[in-house]
Amino acid sequence: MELGKHERDILKGRKGEGMKKALEILIILAEIHNAKRLIPITSAQISGVSYKTIGDAGLEFLKDMAEAEIKVNTPSTLNPAGVDFTSELKFPEDFVEKQREIIDTYTKMGILPSCTCTPYYAGNLPKMGDHIAWAESSAVIYANSVLGAMTNRESALSALSAALVGKVPDYGLHMKENRAPTLLVEVEYPIISEADYAALGYHIGQNYEGIPYFRIRKKPRAEDLKTLGAALATGQVSMFHYHNITPEASHYPIDKIEKVELGQKEVSEAYEKLNSTEDVDIIAVGCPHAGITEILDVIKADPKREVWVFTSKNLKELFRDRIDNENIKLIADTCMVVSPLEKMGIKSIGVNSAKAAFYSMNLSNLKVKFDSLENLLRE
Repeated sequence: MELGKHERDILKGRKGEGMKKALEILIILAEIHNAKRLIPITSAQISGVSYKTIGDAGLEFLKDMAEAEIKVNTPSTLNPAGVDFTSELKFPEDFVEKQREIIDTYTKMGILPSCTCTPYYAGNLPKMGDHIAWAESSAVIYANSVLGAMTNRESALSALSAALVGKVPDYGLHMKENRAPTLLVEVEYPIISEADYAALGYHIGQNYEGIPYFRIRKKPRAEDLKTLGAALATGQVSMFHYHNITPEASHYPIDKIEKVELGQKEVSEAYEKLNSTEDVDIIAVGCPHAGITEILDVIKADPKREVWVFTSKNLKELFRDRIDNENIKLIADTCMVVSPLEKMGIKSIGVNSAKAAFYSMNLSNLKVKFDSLENLLRE
C-alpha cells in the first residue's frame, strides 16, 4: 500500500516502538479490507475505557503504550468510563482505583478525558465530509448519518492506533460509493415517542445489515435520530438515511433497493424483547448520554421516584445548580451500561433506550423495563 516518508520512518522505529506498533495495526487492518492508502483524520473517539469492559489485561496494555511516551496526533476524546469520580453514588473502591489508572493512562497519551459517548455535545464535532476514527457505535452512526462525517466502526485498538498515527485506512464508509442505502424501510406504524424510534431501530438492527433508508411520517427531533441510531447499532448498522432529514438522503437513488414495510406488529415485538420486568429499582436515562432537551424533559416531569441521568461532564456542570428535585441524580463520565450497577445493589432499571435495555440485560444481567420517558416518569 502507499506509504509516505512519515509512515516509512515510523515503521523503521524512528518514532518509537509504540508508534510503530500503532501503524502496524493500521496496516494489517488495511490489508484485511484491501485499502490502498491511509488518509488523514480530523478527530478520534476512543472506546475501551471502562474497567468493567477492559479489565486488568486492557489496563496493562494501555500502560505499556503510555510508557513508550507516545502522544496522539489528532484531537481525541474518550468514551464513558465506569465511574463518576465526583458523584455521591457509592462505586466499589477497588473499581474506582482501577478506573482512575485507566483515565490517567489515556491522559498521558494526550487524549482528552471527556468520557462521553456523545462527543459532538462536548467539543468533538466533525464537519460534513470530515474523515474521523470513532469507535463508540452510537457516535459512529450519528456522525455518519446526522453529521455527514465519514467513519467506520473502529475497535478500541484501531481507534487508538488511528489517534496516534493521525490516519486511517481508506475503505468502507470513508468511500462515498459505500454510503448508499441498501434497504428502504417504509414505516406504517405511527411513531409517537422516542421509545418507538428505539424499538424500530432495534428491530432493523437485529434483523438486517447494510444501510437503511427510512420513510417515516413523523418529523424527528435530533434526540430521536440519536436514539434511532443507537438502537440500530446494537446490530451491524453504522449508517442510516432519513427521508428529507439527514444530509445525504437525497444523494442516492432508492427505487431499486430492497424494501420492507414495518407496522405495529414489528414495533410491538421489539418492545416485548426489550422488557423483562415491571418493577424497577431506578429509572436510568442517557444512553447515549442525555443532551440539554432530555435533561430538561426530566426536570419538567418532576419525578416522584429516583432517576439517574447520565450525561457529559459539561452538561452536568451546566445543570448542577438548576435541579431542586432530590430524586434526580446527574451522573457524568459513565452510563448504566459500563458502570458496575450490578455491584451497587441495582437489580432492575427502567430505560427509554433500546441500546441500554439490550446491553443491561446481556452484559450486566439486570432486569429491564423499556418504555418512553414520559411513561416511565409518570409511574
